[in-house]
Amino acid sequence: MILQRFVPVYIVVCLVFSIFLSCQQDNKASITTENSDIYDETADAKQDIRLAVEKAADEGKHVLLMFGGNWCIWCHRLHRLFNENKTIHDFLQQKYILVMIDVGKRDKYLDLNEQYGNPYQHGFPVLVVLDNQGNQLTTQETGSLEKPTQEGVEKGHDPEKVLGFLQQWAPLVCADG
Repeated sequence: MILQRFVPVYIVVCLVFSIFLSCQQDNKASITTENSDIYDETADAKQDIRLAVEKAADEGKHVLLMFGGNWCIWCHRLHRLFNENKTIHDFLQQKYILVMIDVGKRDKYLDLNEQYGNPYQHGFPVLVVLDNQGNQLTTQETGSLEKPTQEGVEKGHDPEKVLGFLQQWAPLVCADG
């Protein structure tokens, strides 16, 4: 008799535990993806920018600097959007040369931070657009490009807002059309 009363409780506990384990596995997969390095911490950002500007001049593109770090979950989310959203990915490929700049613990490339008007003040990731001569066109904090927070909806950047920003600052004509 006592055992019969505990069987439903036992079943509920087992179900809750299995759901918990399933969620933990999903979180681990997400963490693994977001903890993979997207920034090359050994890269020479100044050289990368110089080469990107040269390439942009040859191809009629602009340069998009993305300041951030491998520790930054929002950097991973924006980078994932750049790569997984076909419309944004294709637009970036057509109009921009992307340069990922590792800021360390906000202590690397302080001279670049100063040169580009202190973009670090906006948090990370932060975007800086250069024309194909290396002139700074704009700085964009990315909080305003995020989706509205809604329960049950994965946090991230709004594809329409991101694409709108990229379109606003893209060169009017590329060398290849």
